[in-house]
Amino acid sequence: MASTTVTDQTSHATAHSRRASRDRLTRMVNQKVIPRIILILMCMLFILPFYWMVVLGLKSNEELTWYPPSLYPHTPIWSNFKEATEVFPFWRFAWNTTVITVLTIVGAVISNPIIAYGFSRIEWPGRDKVFLIVLATVFVPFPVLIVALFDIWARIGQWGQQNNLPFDIGINSFWPLVLPMFFGQAFWIFLMRQFLLQIPKDLSDAARIDGANEFQIFWQIILPQTLPALGAIAIFAGVHAWNDFLGPLIYLQDSTRYTLSIGLTFFQQQDAYDVKYNLLMAASALIVLPVVVMFLLFQRSFIEGISVGSIK
Repeated sequence: MASTTVTDQTSHATAHSRRASRDRLTRMVNQKVIPRIILILMCMLFILPFYWMVVLGLKSNEELTWYPPSLYPHTPIWSNFKEATEVFPFWRFAWNTTVITVLTIVGAVISNPIIAYGFSRIEWPGRDKVFLIVLATVFVPFPVLIVALFDIWARIGQWGQQNNLPFDIGINSFWPLVLPMFFGQAFWIFLMRQFLLQIPKDLSDAARIDGANEFQIFWQIILPQTLPALGAIAIFAGVHAWNDFLGPLIYLQDSTRYTLSIGLTFFQQQDAYDVKYNLLMAASALIVLPVVVMFLLFQRSFIEGISVGSIK
């Protein structure tokens, strides 16, 4: 009888252990395996256009005509990338784009934290109402402002010529593309303001008691804590400047000052009925590559700057 009882207890414990193992396995599958599978499939879906762009850039003219199209280049032609840089002044345009992008990032990183600090850490009459007006400019589409902005910069250029300035400051210069970034951008101000609101005001109050002025508080205490948000703004600004097409198309009239986004149109200008899509895709891949590399290098700061600033 005692032996039977021990056997029943052993079998019950074994069954309980098996159920616990199955429950742990089920939880692991539901919490770790399935979400990862879904994320991998979604990543593959987003990567597919970039993969197809590189594949087309490596194909020959003959392979481009195959139907159905091949999923990979049977004979990769790496010289397409070199040839794509010779269709238009690729490196000259790359230098112009880099200059505009770097100056845009510098302007965004300098101006937006200062403006956001005034909207989040300093009390002054009508602060929130003015911020709402600034935020409302996000909903104003850029094409609506094209004519007015072009006229303003044309007048500024005429003023510079009348005063014999040693450089152009109006149309056909980089200033219309770069200078506005030194005065802030509504969405980036909003992003930085939300991040600054998460920093306890006790830090600022303690610094004021110790005799620090407002600039010292901003530079020595607040700004070092905003590096994740600054990284996110730098990435936003860099991607905006690198991919911008409409701005350079409007303001730049000298072909030596064109950017890479305008340079891609040279493929269609040569012969509209015989576009070399393999070279076009090769050039597009080269243009996209710096943006991808920049995001991979600063993705942690980008994700942290976006997520922390959105949590109250």
